[in-house]
Amino acid sequence: MARKQFKAESKRLLDLMINSIYTHKEIFLREIISNASDAIDKLYYKSLAENVTGVSKEDFSIWISVDKGSRTLSITDNGIGMNKEELESNLGTIARSGSLDFKDSLAGGAGPEGGAAGDAIDIIGQFGVGFYSAFMVSSKVRVVSKAFGDEQAWEWESAGTEGYTVKEAERNGAGTEIILTIKEDGEDEKFSEFLEPYRLRELVKRYSDYIRYPIMMNVERSRPKPKAEGDDGPTEYETRMEAETLNSMTPIWKKGRGQVTDEEYNEFYKGKFNDYENPMKVIYTSVEGAASYDALLYVPARAPYNYYTREYEKGLQLYSSGVMIMEKCADLLPDYFSFVKGLVDSQDLSLNISRETLQHDRQLKAIAARLETKIKSELSAMLKNDREKYEEFFKVFGLQLKFGIYDRFGAQKEALQDLIMFRSSAEKALVTLEEYVSRMAEGQKFIYYAAGDTAEKLDRQPQTEVLKDKGYEILYLTDDVDEFALRVLGGYKEKEFKSVSEADLGLEETEEEKQAALEKAESSKDLLAAVKEALGGKVAEARLSKRLRSHPVCLASGEGISLEMEKVLAAMPDDGGGVKAERILEINAGHPVFAALERAFEAGDETLGVYAELLYDQALLIEGLPVEDPVRFSNAICGLMK
Repeated sequence: MARKQFKAESKRLLDLMINSIYTHKEIFLREIISNASDAIDKLYYKSLAENVTGVSKEDFSIWISVDKGSRTLSITDNGIGMNKEELESNLGTIARSGSLDFKDSLAGGAGPEGGAAGDAIDIIGQFGVGFYSAFMVSSKVRVVSKAFGDEQAWEWESAGTEGYTVKEAERNGAGTEIILTIKEDGEDEKFSEFLEPYRLRELVKRYSDYIRYPIMMNVERSRPKPKAEGDDGPTEYETRMEAETLNSMTPIWKKGRGQVTDEEYNEFYKGKFNDYENPMKVIYTSVEGAASYDALLYVPARAPYNYYTREYEKGLQLYSSGVMIMEKCADLLPDYFSFVKGLVDSQDLSLNISRETLQHDRQLKAIAARLETKIKSELSAMLKNDREKYEEFFKVFGLQLKFGIYDRFGAQKEALQDLIMFRSSAEKALVTLEEYVSRMAEGQKFIYYAAGDTAEKLDRQPQTEVLKDKGYEILYLTDDVDEFALRVLGGYKEKEFKSVSEADLGLEETEEEKQAALEKAESSKDLLAAVKEALGGKVAEARLSKRLRSHPVCLASGEGISLEMEKVLAAMPDDGGGVKAERILEINAGHPVFAALERAFEAGDETLGVYAELLYDQALLIEGLPVEDPVRFSNAICGLMK
């Protein structure tokens, strides 16, 4: 029998397909099963279009069988089959797809249930190269096929780039059987796993679980032998071969919403995404148009252990017509929604030749944009309609939303600003920016905030006294990213953000208050200059405070970064580039310590320097900053006590 050469540009092309196109060898099973599903689709469509009798959808199936002795793995379908010419045309010409030809031939025609014929059938294969992935794991491939309506079956056989043979064969009924002779294991590569039922079951579940026809495999089952009545002896077991269906066939996301219970959605999530808790939110959407798709998304109840680390991989599972293409498609989710788990199934994706990855095209971008809008809409609805659940969500994933505002110089700040929340001095609970602005006091110009470790500590900060006296609400920022995010936002609904530690709080003063403050500052300017000099450049200015009421001293920040931002940057691996906030020491002129400063200054007493250092160290401690010289600080206190 004469061996024929492949009708491609060269043997190198086949070698490329076998060794370079596919990243994972296990993908071969997905490709062959997809081809088998296509063959069944073609016959089913033909039976509908031509009113062929004796063909029932319930009779279709795909069988997998293993013979470890001969190292063969067989995949069999009872689809439309191929005649001799089709075997040579489809398998002898690399990158020619019979499935694509079949679908193209339907273009413009009418389908059996109305509509365009090309849309009436969902053909997976498009490129005509998936079949050749079998050579990644096989030393030889045989294809025995019989076309529907023909009497003669044919066998195609090849060992790879050296060509192929075609000869007559025997087969009962239409369909195709592909017999792979699995390669022997090498030092670096193991192939025997593809002869193990458990591994085949796993691959079908991962990649082909939603093929619409049953994928069957005979497996060994151990069953107890029946006992005679009165037989109390030990139970004996016998091993039988039993047919097992490996795939679930109908995707849960293809069922109507009324056909799936909340419990089923939850169980699907826990099984598919390895979580032991029910999700906090289920989001289902089905879109038809330029980019049609179904999406089933979940908001987890808790963050994965590595969520806020570089090791975490975001992404949705991506299916094309029920066949999994990617385990994690990162391009479908923006980083700030990276906590979302789930999947997308679409027929309209432009896949690359191996069907393992996507071409970056308009369909992908359109789907990603719509998913982003859908997720935001669902979170907004949760915030409005189920506040308690939203607050639970925000405590887990709110940090990621705030990172999203700060990321890429605030490119998405408008999309996220209504979803973020902060603790509040008024509510002692989480509030939104909209809620804060809606109840701002009359005459209040700014949205005030304080940044620090905890809301409890911030509530006791000296800098908040004057604002509380005026009845102004203060947002408490306790995450490292918070102040950076607000700086990027700049404001909300034409109200600017302002830290309680800023040098100028922007508060209204009466003429009498302004005049009294000017007179007191003028009379104290020499004293304040002496305090600044005593601190030796540690502060940019020493001045009388307008914000303190009962506390003696505090630190304020000048232009640029705040003291809290300095702490965050200093904790980074590169020390934040050594960036420092401008420090202003504010002293309460109405506190007894100021009178002590005045006495020391008037007497020319050296204790003025000691007082200045102590007040500065006190201000550092209040701000949560380290005292520069704890020993000197301790000795100074002991000296005053003596």
